[in-house]
Amino acid sequence: MSHEFPKGFLWGGATSAAQVEGGFAEGGRGPSHLDYLQYRAPSQRQGRSLMQITEEEYWDNKKHADQRNLAFRRGSDFVHHVEEDIRYFGEMGFKTYRMSISWSRLFPTGTESEPLAEGVAFYHQVFQTCHRYGIEPLVTMIHYDIPAYLTETLNGWENPEVIDYFLRYARFLIDEYKQEVKYWLTFNEINMICWSPYLGGGMFVEKSRRNRLSCIHQALHHQFIASALTVSYAHETAPGLMMGNMTQRSQFYPLTCKPDDVLLTLKSDQFNLFFNDVMVFGEYPYFIKKYYADHDIHINPVENFEAILKAGTVDFISFSYYFTSVVNSELQEPVENFVKQQKNPYLKDSEWGWTIDPTGLRIALNQLYDRYHKPCFVTENGLGARDEISPDGKIHDAYRIAYLRDHIRAMQEAIEDGVELLGYTIWGCLDLVSMSDIQMSKRYGMIYVDADDEGNGTYRRRKKDSFDWYKKVIASNGSDLD
Repeated sequence: MSHEFPKGFLWGGATSAAQVEGGFAEGGRGPSHLDYLQYRAPSQRQGRSLMQITEEEYWDNKKHADQRNLAFRRGSDFVHHVEEDIRYFGEMGFKTYRMSISWSRLFPTGTESEPLAEGVAFYHQVFQTCHRYGIEPLVTMIHYDIPAYLTETLNGWENPEVIDYFLRYARFLIDEYKQEVKYWLTFNEINMICWSPYLGGGMFVEKSRRNRLSCIHQALHHQFIASALTVSYAHETAPGLMMGNMTQRSQFYPLTCKPDDVLLTLKSDQFNLFFNDVMVFGEYPYFIKKYYADHDIHINPVENFEAILKAGTVDFISFSYYFTSVVNSELQEPVENFVKQQKNPYLKDSEWGWTIDPTGLRIALNQLYDRYHKPCFVTENGLGARDEISPDGKIHDAYRIAYLRDHIRAMQEAIEDGVELLGYTIWGCLDLVSMSDIQMSKRYGMIYVDADDEGNGTYRRRKKDSFDWYKKVIASNGSDLD
């Protein structure tokens, strides 16, 4: 097969504002709801995800913010390293940099009629610096974080008022930056709201009058509407822009060929694809309507929602891909976003228990392209690991190179299969605060950031071995992976 990627393939890396920016109180920025998530060591988590936070815990963290380890307030201090970090990206040869914008850096509470001038200027600086190094920004409008005020006063995306506040923000982004940004994503991993309503929806389900699933899917409905209206606005006012969606791709395998395992795998996959179905086809699929009926899920649809969704379909689909899941019908797990992980005897796991499965990426690309016939974009993929500085002062991350090499080869094979693939952005190209564990020690980057889980360190940057390797991959357009 041909080992070179299509001409114009968008090689690059990805981060999010909450995980890299820092500067949480600079330039008038308001607090994000992620600013109050606390890092805890594994021994202190009591089996709970750090993303699962109650309203009581939220207010306690806010009250004692100065005494708590709120790592998203620090990030990787990107706000003070813009020129240096993007210069590194340019040295690697990035064609694109996927990033997000902090809503509260522009609109501190999310309700203001006009944005903060310092925030507006900051993102102009970022985009212009990217272009100076030949890098096309790929911008996510909302990578989970919303202004904390909207969480506190409206219970986040459960409230339809947030649609209008988001549209004011999103339309400003398009109007202000359309000459500097061609590629946009509305919501990051929109399906993650089903796993963590706080993370994905900025809300507390215990505060809602609805049952848990109704609360989640009401908020999700509002996000679908907000995305569709944003896409329609971009198509009407700036037709040269490319508007995409973004989901977390859960790729499922049945534990056995037992029909019950195969059927549950189908149902799990249908649920995971439902989010794309709404944003690509512009309608709720038949199976989700039955799911709602079977699970006592009731939503109050936005007026004229069918026409809104149909008019605001995306131009391309993007997704994160990290692992695959094995489905066991005997566990009776709910068919939501994640199913209980089963050990796959054919695959190895990362230190954090995520299966390493490059072939799963090829399968995912084929299934998505076969279903939607839209260009695909792998906007997150990478290996979290505990990188160590060697006595020679370098970071030898051959394990990361091996992981990335195998996944890039899987993309090559998918392209040979006929998949239209726009680009690939490695997650955490710059070490950042991990979203799932709120820690710096779970490192993804090709650029090392000298900071630990407590925020100690110089935040000095240095290259890892994977830096020069990825530089070679990009220069050869994927033909040299050695």
